[in-house]
Amino acid sequence: MADLFSSPGLDDEPGAGPDVPTVLAGAPLAVRMRPRTIDEVVGQQHLLGPGSPLRRLASEEDLGRAGPASVILWGPPGTGKTTLAHVLARSGGRRFAELSAVTAGVKDVRKVMEEARDGRDLYRRQTVLFLDEIHRFTKAQQDALLPGVENRWVVLVAATTENPNFSVVTPLLSRSLLLTLQPLDVDDVRGLLERAVADPRGLAGEVELSEEALAHLVRLADGDARRALTALEAAAGTAFDDASAGAPRITLVHAETALDRAAVRYDRAGDQHYDVASALIKSMRGSDVDAALHYLARMLEAGEDPRFIARRIVIAASEDVGMADPSALQTAVAALHAVAQIGMPEARIVLAQAVVHNAVAPKSNAVYTGIGAAIADVRGGLAGTVPPHLRDAHYSGAARLGHGKGYQYSHDAPAGVAEQQYAPDELVGRDYYVPTDRGFEAQVRERLTRLRRIVRGR
Repeated sequence: MADLFSSPGLDDEPGAGPDVPTVLAGAPLAVRMRPRTIDEVVGQQHLLGPGSPLRRLASEEDLGRAGPASVILWGPPGTGKTTLAHVLARSGGRRFAELSAVTAGVKDVRKVMEEARDGRDLYRRQTVLFLDEIHRFTKAQQDALLPGVENRWVVLVAATTENPNFSVVTPLLSRSLLLTLQPLDVDDVRGLLERAVADPRGLAGEVELSEEALAHLVRLADGDARRALTALEAAAGTAFDDASAGAPRITLVHAETALDRAAVRYDRAGDQHYDVASALIKSMRGSDVDAALHYLARMLEAGEDPRFIARRIVIAASEDVGMADPSALQTAVAALHAVAQIGMPEARIVLAQAVVHNAVAPKSNAVYTGIGAAIADVRGGLAGTVPPHLRDAHYSGAARLGHGKGYQYSHDAPAGVAEQQYAPDELVGRDYYVPTDRGFEAQVRERLTRLRRIVRGR
């Protein structure tokens, strides 16, 4: 029987279950080059060490009472989630079932569970259920998985590009191991491409790959194995078309011709949406204008809503710049309105100006920490009553209650500031806003010292 990854004419590998399809010779290079065993997997060595859950699950040996554990594989595209699932399915004579959250419903899930239960009870045969894009499953669909996972009718291998803590129901998370896959490093991608050029399942040595083209493909892959192999296949096709005599050679020109530009690996609905946005904010806060512009470019190229970016810049202008440069907030708010009016692609210029302003401005989080401290006191019960002279005195009967009595109208004071208690008794003398000595806030600090001295009569 042909195995999952072989092309016609290659020797079959033992262990492939009857439900594992044969890969045809015309399949994409990324499919033909999928590993057949756990030892062929590129990268993810932090998950594949001796005794690791994945290594044990791939073992041909009886795992005893401990049994195999269901796993949720979380990682960016092209890091090997589907590959690992198929490798695990080949091990131990297990039956392999596959569902996609895009097309499968609760009925499909229950059918797989029933067949898996029967296979275990009647034939002592274990089923590995690979569920791709589990984050797209509704709560009801995920709940339908619970009996099978809990009773080990199936060993669930679920894949997701989004943080499972936000997209997978808690009962299913608690019954599975969460394993995080990392993008492949440069050496991993380089080795993968070199192997694909020589391997009979790949290009079988029919082309040469120049060092310049290899370096270009590795860079554009950005840690994504599937992207690397797809790019190699496209570049090889260009080289074959261009070959006049002898073995085709993939040059840098071929690689650049086949690949118009690097596609940004960024899922606007996924975890990287928050990671890149966080990096933008922290780069502006850290005054690294170049890094901030890089992350802005990544968000724009990924198709991020420019209004979302503008809102984040407005928040940063108050949280991280604050009164050290009050004009940063003005620039950010202006950018927010401009983006709404002009849209892309021109909005990129406006956003870049606001990002640069935030990044190069002097920094102060005194406003942010001040409101945080005030809220903490309120939540902690330090509210107190409003002093009588500050209470509303405009309604009938307010004067009889003493509201407004003794209030000092600030504009009548010589400096426009009158000595008077404003805070509740419990909070008199508490300073929430503590300005820094950076930028314009240094002037604010000096003025605030004088104001507090007058108001508090000190």
